[in-house]
Amino acid sequence: MAKKKIAVLFGGQSGEHEVSLMSAKSIINNLDKDKYEIYMIGITKKGEWYLYRGDVEKIETGEWEKEGIPATMGASTKYRGIITFEDGKNGFYPIDVVFPVLHGPNGEDGTIQGLLELLDIPYVGANVLSSALCMDKVFTKRIFKEAGLPTPDFVVVYRKEIEDLEAIKKKVEHLGYPCFVKPANLGSSVGITKVHNEEELPGALKLAAKYDRKLLIERGIDAREIECSVLGNENPQASIAGEIVPSNEFYDYNAKYFDGGKSLLLIPAPLPDEKMEEVRQLAIKAYKALDLRGMARVDFLMDRNTGTLYLNEVNTIPGFTKISMYPKLWEVSGKPYSILLDELINLAIESYNEKCREW
Repeated sequence: MAKKKIAVLFGGQSGEHEVSLMSAKSIINNLDKDKYEIYMIGITKKGEWYLYRGDVEKIETGEWEKEGIPATMGASTKYRGIITFEDGKNGFYPIDVVFPVLHGPNGEDGTIQGLLELLDIPYVGANVLSSALCMDKVFTKRIFKEAGLPTPDFVVVYRKEIEDLEAIKKKVEHLGYPCFVKPANLGSSVGITKVHNEEELPGALKLAAKYDRKLLIERGIDAREIECSVLGNENPQASIAGEIVPSNEFYDYNAKYFDGGKSLLLIPAPLPDEKMEEVRQLAIKAYKALDLRGMARVDFLMDRNTGTLYLNEVNTIPGFTKISMYPKLWEVSGKPYSILLDELINLAIESYNEKCREW
């Protein structure tokens, strides 16, 4: 059988650019080269697209940018693939499936999914609307509430409101302290601050406002951080749950990627069987409520005192680095990394065929 042509799309213009590079390197290294012809497509922080043909190791270091060939995706269904611009000549490489590994805005928020829909190319992961809903933590939480799913109380603040600090303090009175201030549209814990008192609030708001015009302020819970991976289209399945014991006060960006392995990933999470099953069932309910496809990592907060589970957020393009929970949870659940990637590609094709099916 002919190899499937897979474009792995990485980099991007979000604050999670470096995480994307790490994820892409892991995915490319674990794709079965006997099954797939792999095209590495990088997007710089300035939004420049390149076809990269060099050493995979140079992706994580950023050196790939120096060796890339200027490229873009076709602007119509006539060109379902990659167009390159090299030495005054155009090249064209047809693509069967795109694997977006673009964490954060301009990648995980429905924008790249919209482009791929216009080009009529199958792609791994959630569709345009579901991607956008999950990228925006405020809309995610509103969907949870509409579906009757538990999530911590929150308020929404906009960047232009920050100057009126007294009004914001009144808004958050009912949440109490500590609370968390987050950019509504970002991941990997970028721009998040745990606010212990009113004095810390202004700095937290300014930090979050660097990344988004819409800010989420959420009730703080003395919680264990539990994560569950979900895989599938109409009939999703959930992995066993894992627990993160962060090296910092919470699992922030530095604790995730740059603490030298001090944060602990407990797989499986030390939970009673009935609590483990509750996590898995809640993860599937959240997945279905958001009409997700392909994959997602569902993050929970479990109150240390009561054991109550709260849905925190859903990541439609979760990390795929060597330390990321999504592939690790599936590996311990019986799906090795390369098999997981096979299933994700097959789910992308299944979802595309279902969309195109005539009734």
